[in-house]
Amino acid sequence: MPAKPLTAAVLIAHPRARSFTQAMAASFVGAFTEAGGRCIVRDLYKIGFDPLLHANEIPDHDGFAPRPDVIEERRLIGEADIFALFYPLWYNAPPAMMMGYVARVFGMGFAYSPVHAGGNQPLLKGRRLVSFTSSGAPQAWVESSGAWDAMNRNFDAHFAAVSGLDPAGHHNVGGVGPGMRQEVVARHGAEVAVIARRLVMEPDGALV
Repeated sequence: MPAKPLTAAVLIAHPRARSFTQAMAASFVGAFTEAGGRCIVRDLYKIGFDPLLHANEIPDHDGFAPRPDVIEERRLIGEADIFALFYPLWYNAPPAMMMGYVARVFGMGFAYSPVHAGGNQPLLKGRRLVSFTSSGAPQAWVESSGAWDAMNRNFDAHFAAVSGLDPAGHHNVGGVGPGMRQEVVARHGAEVAVIARRLVMEPDGALV
């Protein structure tokens, strides 16, 4: 039987259909599928995902349960080998839409187990996490201000540790704003495409 194609869950959080974030996601999907992979695209604003964590979803009481929309998202992306996140940095952090998706979908029972004697156990070991972001501020400022290290530590590293995902890189483009030349957008899209192809062709390779 032919090998199962590598599958990427592409999670996009930007409210504009024509945006740098959406363009990078499209480049990723195109290159990943051309290389033989399969993409499950979840455009969170387009599908109207509810980012609000509801009281009965908090796993601090008997009878907590995910809502039907979360159950459906888990069904759709549950077999993904790679989770590729695309979002802009707002206040040097992921948008509320992305944070809400992670909090609700990657919660107990999907990303980590209920508490055992040794604490919660990660459930997504062997999968990979890769992020593509953009900021209005130059990358040098994002790094020198400490925002880059803080975000990587407080979001990326923590998310990976709790879920067991293997970080495959966080790629940010600074200085993104209105009037950005098309050739510049295309150049960055080509860089994203290279990473997407490597994820398929070198599934265990280092991409950082």
